[in-house]
Amino acid sequence: MSIMADAALDLRLRKAAAAWLTERSQRQQELATKAELAQFIFEGRRVALLDPQRGIRKPAFLDAALSIRTRFTPPGQLPPYEDREGPDGLLRYKYRGDDPNHHENVALRRAHQHGLPLIWFVGIAPALYLPRYPVWLIADEPEELQFVVALDEEQRLIQPGNAVDAERRRYVERLTKLRLHQPVFRARVLQAYGTTCTICQLRHRSLLDAAHIIPDGQPDGDPVVPNGLALCKIHHAAFDQNIIGIRPDHRIEVRPDIRKEVDGPMLRHGIQEMHGRQITLPRERSAHPHRERLEARYEAFRSAA
Repeated sequence: MSIMADAALDLRLRKAAAAWLTERSQRQQELATKAELAQFIFEGRRVALLDPQRGIRKPAFLDAALSIRTRFTPPGQLPPYEDREGPDGLLRYKYRGDDPNHHENVALRRAHQHGLPLIWFVGIAPALYLPRYPVWLIADEPEELQFVVALDEEQRLIQPGNAVDAERRRYVERLTKLRLHQPVFRARVLQAYGTTCTICQLRHRSLLDAAHIIPDGQPDGDPVVPNGLALCKIHHAAFDQNIIGIRPDHRIEVRPDIRKEVDGPMLRHGIQEMHGRQITLPRERSAHPHRERLEARYEAFRSAA
């Protein structure tokens, strides 16, 4: 069977897979395990959306790849796509091996040639993935053994391979941050903290954020778990506004003037009573907040206070 011979089947599968993943996300199931991704049912047949052994998934009845995968990296390491931007600001996805004609690379090339959307599964923890979809391969760069990836329709309009002016590059990078970097950082931090606010232990995923200790864009502001804290939206805002600080010994400190205020129960129970408590840390020591980053952020809090 070829893509051209049965394009309708191929497109139905991709739309059905996207709808299934969206439905899961709406039920607060943003992440998926290998086992869960093997249980997708399409028109009465089970179709695994992720290859358990390889980075590129092509069901036997299709000509083109359906999904790609990026491996999990430990908490203190940047995801491997972080250093794969080209002069155009677009991300790259590396070939399987160094043979452009390897059957998996051919499957990706067919997806590129036919403009087919792919699912990108980004590793959040061992055997646990955050789906990003749809993404497209918009250019093939065989000399560098890689494809150019567009994360949304607007990036598909960028001409790959050419250096772009600073304004256009910032625009492309902003889209990449919105569509990939921020969701992956949030997923990795929440996973490390057990989907729990480190200050108040709220566990409603939709009300939780991944807060940077050192702000994004500053030196040491990398999107890695040791530079992150899982915070509910109230405590994230309070942390960013220097109403709440976290000391390097993991104790919570509420700004002195805020402790003296008289207001309603949210201020009293949600902010003031947090003073002096210890934050809840991830089980894995490598995911704990980096001490030097906490020290720098705490000094900024003290200066503001």
